[in-house]
Amino acid sequence: MKKQIFTIILVLATGFAFAQSPISKGESQINLGVGLSSWGVPVYIGFDYGVHPDITLGAEASFRSYNDNWRDHKYKHSVIGIQGNANYHFNRVLNIPSPWDFYAGLNLGFYSWRSPDDYEGTHTSGLGLGGQIGGRYYFSNKVGVNLEFGGGNAFSGGKFGLTIKL
Repeated sequence: MKKQIFTIILVLATGFAFAQSPISKGESQINLGVGLSSWGVPVYIGFDYGVHPDITLGAEASFRSYNDNWRDHKYKHSVIGIQGNANYHFNRVLNIPSPWDFYAGLNLGFYSWRSPDDYEGTHTSGLGLGGQIGGRYYFSNKVGVNLEFGGGNAFSGGKFGLTIKL
């Protein structure tokens, strides 16, 4: 039993030793994954760039397709989104261990809804302001997972994905 506990501690310590801190000033990363939404399952790809030890600016593109029943007809819709974001990373201020990255921020995006010509529903396209709070865990110097919750945008329920440092 002692050997098993020692092995587990050694594996965890090794994982933390090789994990790297969140994105720093001048560094960049790519994020990709899937989102949660009441209108289909969006997929996304994004890019973040460190402009300050605690602040990143980024851009993101998303796509989703979903079906809708309206007046006894089934319609297929798609949504393409492009947004910019700014996040404040709390690691340094809250003294959070380096493999973790906790952040919150705002985003501004444009979402283009495409529906069949004979659809009479009320979906609209336009500019949207949203907020997000999220976190990442880096397994290595280059790769981590991310989980984010937000509101007021294409990912109102949140999103989950992979982060790759460049």
